[in-house]
Amino acid sequence: MHLQLVISNQTNPHLNVAVENYLVSCDAPDTITLYLWKNHRTVVIGQNQNPYAECDVELLESEGGYLMRRRTGGGAVYHDDGNINFSFVVPPAHYDQLRQFRVLMKAVESYGLHCELSGRNDVLCDGRKFSGNAFSRGTHQYLHHGTILIAGNVDDMRRYLKVKPSKLSRHGVASVRSRVVNLSELAAVTSDNIVPRLVDAFEQEYGGQVVETAFDQLRTLPAVQRLYDEFASDEWRFARWRSFHAERHGSFDWGEVELSLVVDEASRTITDIEVSTDCLMVSLVDELRRHLIGASSVSAPPLDPSLQPELAQIISDIDGLIF
Repeated sequence: MHLQLVISNQTNPHLNVAVENYLVSCDAPDTITLYLWKNHRTVVIGQNQNPYAECDVELLESEGGYLMRRRTGGGAVYHDDGNINFSFVVPPAHYDQLRQFRVLMKAVESYGLHCELSGRNDVLCDGRKFSGNAFSRGTHQYLHHGTILIAGNVDDMRRYLKVKPSKLSRHGVASVRSRVVNLSELAAVTSDNIVPRLVDAFEQEYGGQVVETAFDQLRTLPAVQRLYDEFASDEWRFARWRSFHAERHGSFDWGEVELSLVVDEASRTITDIEVSTDCLMVSLVDELRRHLIGASSVSAPPLDPSLQPELAQIISDIDGLIF
């Protein structure tokens, strides 16, 4: 097994995520990659989220910030130069979320801190979140990526992000500030001095020595440039949300959802739907569209019996918002 290290020297989020997605597309069954990168003043939203519901887009962009949509599920997060992001790109045979989390936790605990996992995708110190994570499966590689809050501007995060009161209530907290912590508040952690600790923890966990691949070697590849153009495009970042407006909203144990429906008045059938959700199951939107488009707007259509039980329950919850 080979351990590859890639460290970005750029802070443009669209370029950084283009390199990440290129790494995920590579057929390298014997290579585990740790990719470390920083973004400048960026709100990152999940693949299925409404950008206007998640952040103040106008304020963000007027202050030189970026809106970036990733290809994984989950909710909106804020990145800036005071934080560092990590990506584990792992062949399916070696993918193990607990091992990957251990790399992160070992690095942080080397400062004398104690970490714990919360739910499926958060890592906490002193009961407060410093890392949110998301996951996806590519053809050749699996991806586990997240952010490490080190010295981020929490005031900027609060100004840019729109956090729904229902989500705060669901997590049993009163404000964004109470939910998160900069690691620099707890120990002498910086976005620079944590890098060698992450690399050491990576080598310890997998029992090998890393070989670094230069970021500049990757960012100039035509495939990376094509991905950059896609991620930077308005079509990808905003989708159809410039013209759709949420009409129904629900808060469940599995996440938040907003729906906008187009109904043909003559036939009383649903002809189009837009869905915004922080659900970690990226396939939810496609399955929900298949379930609802063409159905009567009067009563819920039957569920596809081939759906996995967890997804069937989520779609049933959403039906309850509509019918």
